[in-house]
Amino acid sequence: MKIAIVGCGGIAKVHAGSVNPQEHQLVAFADILPQRAQDFSQQYTAGKARVYASLEEMLEKEDLDVLHICTPHYLHVPMALAALEKGVHVFMEKPPAISHQQYAALKEAAQKSSCRLGVCFQNRYNPSVQTAKSLLESGEFGRLISARAFVTWSRGGAYYTESGWRGALATEGGGALINQSIHTLDLMTMFMGHAENCEASIANHHLKGVIEVEDTMEAYIRYEKGVGLFYCTTAFGSNAPILLELHCEKMVLRIEGDTLTLIAPDGTKTAVELEKRVALGKGYWGTGHTACIRDFYHAVQTGAQPAIGLPEVENTFQLMMDLYESARGQR
Repeated sequence: MKIAIVGCGGIAKVHAGSVNPQEHQLVAFADILPQRAQDFSQQYTAGKARVYASLEEMLEKEDLDVLHICTPHYLHVPMALAALEKGVHVFMEKPPAISHQQYAALKEAAQKSSCRLGVCFQNRYNPSVQTAKSLLESGEFGRLISARAFVTWSRGGAYYTESGWRGALATEGGGALINQSIHTLDLMTMFMGHAENCEASIANHHLKGVIEVEDTMEAYIRYEKGVGLFYCTTAFGSNAPILLELHCEKMVLRIEGDTLTLIAPDGTKTAVELEKRVALGKGYWGTGHTACIRDFYHAVQTGAQPAIGLPEVENTFQLMMDLYESARGQR
């Protein structure tokens, strides 16, 4: 298949590195800073891939099979719509949208199109997550009754001011939740099911006057399977491993970074042996990108539905929006 990437920033390196050149061909890169696209072409295709300064030009001149969207949040949906209209399959970075209106437009386009649309929630493929899912489905630990999650990362002022789009509500859509912590919210929701109601609060503790979005959120979520407590912040001093605990009747499953620990009622802890993988990007991004992209390509080639398409992320998206509306006093 012929693959292109729009947006040649940090996360695009993981997407480009996940494309197997023995099976697929990276033919084009687009970025508003052409030199970045040129650098990608040199790094990943020895300069063979063509370079564009806009998605529009690339879609006009290239005969593509798949487009990877790795641009700022507010551009995800407009670019996906443009690609689907051209008959190009779309694999997009999170978030799938930054508003209900964007999501509705994307959902309608995806339903009308014969092309496949995939969303990059790669942490579902982490060995710790896959193993925990299998253990829960076995039923040996009893019913899942509650969960808690903590994301404590560090982002300074320059991360926002030098980007040209982060930190502004209109372009980022939010802060610590939609950007850094949506993957963890997605995992909690994948395990706990549909969220029936929620309450949340947000704050900007350490970047007042620098950003207009939150650096911290705390939330109480009542899922169909029980209560979920969620906390995320970018005001910590370092990027600590994400913690997600799943409390069952007979066991607690603790996912922390790339580890999985079982905690018995008497406090005994057992480390679960997991498949060892090397992360293509930052370690706290997880190790699931290659598997996630591979599965999407398989869906495109076979005509199957993507393992992680819009239907599979709708609960996460709607809960994210509900949390923001609760925190902003809009519901």
